[in-house]
Amino acid sequence: MSELLFDVDLRSLPDDYLRGEWCVAHRVLNRTDPDSPLAVATRFVLQSNTLELQASEIKETGQWSIQRDALLNRPYLDLNLSREQSRALITRLRRSSDGQHGQLNLYFQSGMELQLSRPPC
Repeated sequence: MSELLFDVDLRSLPDDYLRGEWCVAHRVLNRTDPDSPLAVATRFVLQSNTLELQASEIKETGQWSIQRDALLNRPYLDLNLSREQSRALITRLRRSSDGQHGQLNLYFQSGMELQLSRPPC
């Protein structure tokens, strides 16, 4: 990615910054079930509050929202799918000034780590 990316202050992260299509650029599973929809997904499409996971063999839909912890105001991404519910700490978001390019790092309760990027693969 040759586009210049800037770190976003996660304490004031607007939902709009996450909307759109994201590709899985890097994944570490740790204790995560390797066959779960989140573990095999290659694309995340976040629209309004609708989530679509895509992979060569699956297409799963659900809901997403941003929640914040009361103590430090850290943003979490809540993902509710038909077969799976998960929560991921948003550890870093970087985006271009026009919002067309970006990088999103997520750390899940299971220990799985995802690095998502845009534009789409």
